Amino acid sequence: MRLSIVLVSPARAENIGAAARAMKTMGFSDLRIVDSEAHLEPATRWVAHGSGDIIDNITCYSTLADALHDVDFTVATTARSRAKFHYYATPQELLPMLAEKAQWMGHAALVFGREDSGLTNDELALADVLTGVPMVADYPSLNLGQAVMVYCYQLSSLLQNAPQSVPTGGENQLQALRERIAALLTQLEVADDVKLADWLQQRIGLLEQRDTAMLHRLLHDIEKKLAE
Repeated sequence: MRLSIVLVSPARAENIGAAARAMKTMGFSDLRIVDSEAHLEPATRWVAHGSGDIIDNITCYSTLADALHDVDFTVATTARSRAKFHYYATPQELLPMLAEKAQWMGHAALVFGREDSGLTNDELALADVLTGVPMVADYPSLNLGQAVMVYCYQLSSLLQNAPQSVPTGGENQLQALRERIAALLTQLEVADDVKLADWLQQRIGLLEQRDTAMLHRLLHDIEKKLAE
């Protein structure tokens, strides 16, 4: 599975350089930056010692949605309490999850937010799964470069154990499922039940391939019955 690292509005060139160096060390290469030009500062290359090829190939986007235009599965990092979310995974839990997704998807992205404020609610809503690094309560944050290193180290085995080929047609199954569920809720006139809608949308990212296929089959039967 190809894994892109996405930095949203990074403010410090040193952090971008540290992120690139962490990626290079662990075998990752695709770095995307949203709404920032900090990587153009000389300090980026000073810190990214030996990782100039990653800096040279950075792609830039104006919004996170644009940066995810070709991504099949999105993981977003957050320091917020996991108790607020139903679709939260630790770095350790991400590894088997992404290993399973790699059997039927070709491209995932790991998104990191701003150094001072993280990702907005709208940006978090673009993710299939949220993740955070468990930390001691009195020291609740990691430097951006450190955070990228933690995840790249944890997920580096995905590159070593990547499947030889990815079946076609699996990439859009989760997004198609989201759209079908939203349409069904609207047809049943329960789309305004925010708790139900949020719960359904949040759980979809945790589904494995067989679960996804079976839900598509169930929705097909429901849609067919409603159309009679």
